[in-house]
Amino acid sequence: MFSLNKLSPSITDMIRFDHSHVLVTFHQYTATSRPKVKKALAETICTALEIHATLEEEVFYPVIRNLNGQEPTIQKSVPEHNEMRRVIAELRAADPTTRRHDELINELMRDVMHHVADEETVLLPEAERMLGKDRLDELGAEMTRRRMQLVAPKAGSIAKNTAVGFSGSTAAVVAGLAGVVVAAKLFSRRPAAASA
Repeated sequence: MFSLNKLSPSITDMIRFDHSHVLVTFHQYTATSRPKVKKALAETICTALEIHATLEEEVFYPVIRNLNGQEPTIQKSVPEHNEMRRVIAELRAADPTTRRHDELINELMRDVMHHVADEETVLLPEAERMLGKDRLDELGAEMTRRRMQLVAPKAGSIAKNTAVGFSGSTAAVVAGLAGVVVAAKLFSRRPAAASA
C-alpha cells in the first residue's frame, strides 16, 4: 500500500533540503559561464525559490504562526519572500550577457542566505521542539503532495534547465533528471491511487 506519509521526509528536513539545493545551484553560477548556462542556472534557482516560497507560505508558516505568531522571524518571512520575487522578476528579464544579470544573481543569493540562516537557526528548531515527529512527518507529506502539484506543469523546463545549467557536473545532471522523472511519475498518478 502506497503511503506518502511513510516516504516523505519531515517538513523541516524538506525545507533544509530545498535550502541546500538552491545554495548548491548558486555555487554552480559563475560570471565566466556561458550565457546559456547562466540563464539555465538562474531559471533553476528562480523556479526552486518560487516553489519553495509557495510551499512555506501555504503549509509551514500557518503552523508556525499558530505556535508563535509573534516570533519576529515569521513576521518578516513573507515580506522577504516578496522581495525575492521582485528580484526574480528582474533577473528573469535580464540579459545573461550583462553585468546586471550577475549582480542580480548575487543580490538574490545574499537575500536567500540571510533568509535561510534565520529559518535554520530559529524557525526550524522551534518547529522541531514544538511539534512531534508524527506531525512533522504529516506536514512533510502535505508539502510533498503540494510540491508535486507545483512541479508537474514545469517538469520539462526543470529537467532542461538542470541539464544545461549543470552541464559540467554529470552527477548533478543525473540526480536532477532522476528526481524530475520520479516526481513526474508520482504526481501523474490519479489522486485515488496516490492516497490508497
